[in-house]
Amino acid sequence: MVSGTRAAHNIEITAESLQEELARLEVQKQALERELAAVVAHLGSVQRALSALEGLMHTAPESVPVGAARVAAAGVDQASAPAKPQPDLASSTPADGAPKKAAPRIRQPESRRDAKERSASDAADGQRKYGELTEQILEYFGTVGQADVRARDVAAALGRDADNGSINAVRSTLDRLVGTSRIRRTGRGLYRATRS
Repeated sequence: MVSGTRAAHNIEITAESLQEELARLEVQKQALERELAAVVAHLGSVQRALSALEGLMHTAPESVPVGAARVAAAGVDQASAPAKPQPDLASSTPADGAPKKAAPRIRQPESRRDAKERSASDAADGQRKYGELTEQILEYFGTVGQADVRARDVAAALGRDADNGSINAVRSTLDRLVGTSRIRRTGRGLYRATRS
C-alpha cells in the first residue's frame, strides 16, 4: 500500500515537473517566434534598401563608378546579412566585345509585402492577447486573496481550460508573472498573489 502511494506521488511529481518544463518550452517558443518576426521585418527593410540602391546603381550617371555604388549597397547592413560577391558589371563584357546590358531590377511581389504586413499585424494581436491574459490572471489573483492555486484552476476560472495549449499559455504567463514578482510560487505548481 505504501509503495503504491509512493509510486503515485512520484508520478504526480514527474507530471508536474514535465508540465513546468512544457511551460518553459512554450515561453522559449514564444520568444523565438518574436525574434523570428523581428528578423523577418529587418530582412524586409534590408531588401527594400538594397533594391533602392540597385535602382540607383542602374540609373547612376556614367561618371560614378559602378563599384562605388556596389560598395555603398553592400554597406547597408553588413552586420545582419553576409556579403555576397557580385560581379563587376562595368568590366564584364561578352566574348564578342559588345557591352553587357544591366540586369532588370527585380521587384518584390505584392503578395510577399502583404504577408509581411499580415505577420506584423498578427504579432501585434498576439501582444494584445498576451496583455489581456496577464490582466485577467492578475484580476483573478485579486479575487482569491492569499489562497494557493494551481495553473489548471486559474485556466478553468478564466475559461481557458478547453485544451492543453490554452492551459500552457496560462502556465507560461504565470511563470512570467513570477519572474516579475507580480505573483509568487509557493510550491510545485502552486501560485499565490503577492501581498500588496
